[in-house]
Amino acid sequence: MDSWTGVDLMKKILILGFMVLAALTGINGAYAAEKVTVFAAASMKEVIEQAAAKFEAKTGTKVTSSFAASSVLAKQIEQGAPANIFISADLDWMDYLEQRNLIDKPSRKIVAGNALVILTKKDKGDAAAILKAGRFAMGDPSNVPAGKYGKSALETLKIWDEVSKNAVFTENVRAALEFVSRGEANAAIVYASDHTAAPDLVEAYRFAGSTHKPILYPAALVGKEASAEGKAFLDFLASDEGQEIIKSKGFVGASDKAG
Repeated sequence: MDSWTGVDLMKKILILGFMVLAALTGINGAYAAEKVTVFAAASMKEVIEQAAAKFEAKTGTKVTSSFAASSVLAKQIEQGAPANIFISADLDWMDYLEQRNLIDKPSRKIVAGNALVILTKKDKGDAAAILKAGRFAMGDPSNVPAGKYGKSALETLKIWDEVSKNAVFTENVRAALEFVSRGEANAAIVYASDHTAAPDLVEAYRFAGSTHKPILYPAALVGKEASAEGKAFLDFLASDEGQEIIKSKGFVGASDKAG
């Protein structure tokens, strides 16, 4: 058996320590590379959560998500938030980031469409009658896509001036739903897909697509050097399997006419 001097022992301990550190660094580096961060409009919550679970099961890549109004997320990305993918509830906020060269333009694609509805706890009825009856919640028309679509639809129906005094403006569609669920508003103007998150409510009215711009959800990789994992998840959303998830949550598929 060889005898070790104190110096030899110290050298062996240092070498072993460096080997362990290198191994851990490699593991952490691989883990960081196999992770995708998605910033998505609040209305996409159920879609992304289910798609993320299936994608992780298939590939081993973990997907983390942040949900809010498209305007909030776009501003966060502009400020340097570490997102790999951005999914907006309208074209405007994706255009906002594209104009600032903050997305990978070739990766931009429409992944879903939607419709605009009024949800209540009561039976179906006429939009004007429902919204005149008391307070209703909707996204803030100044920056929330659902609010912009809603205001446009009500203006087309020529009832905005009459009913807007009853409107409670919220930061996103899910917040609008909460007002109705808590009994603080009689109705909410939201997306048809939001009904899956509030099955206790009734679709009292559906706006014709001609009353507002088509409701389209563009998605894109963030940054000029997008990760392979981010591209793979975006491709998954556009695939047949991803589109089936999107349709199952009340959205319109990317290949179908939305609006």
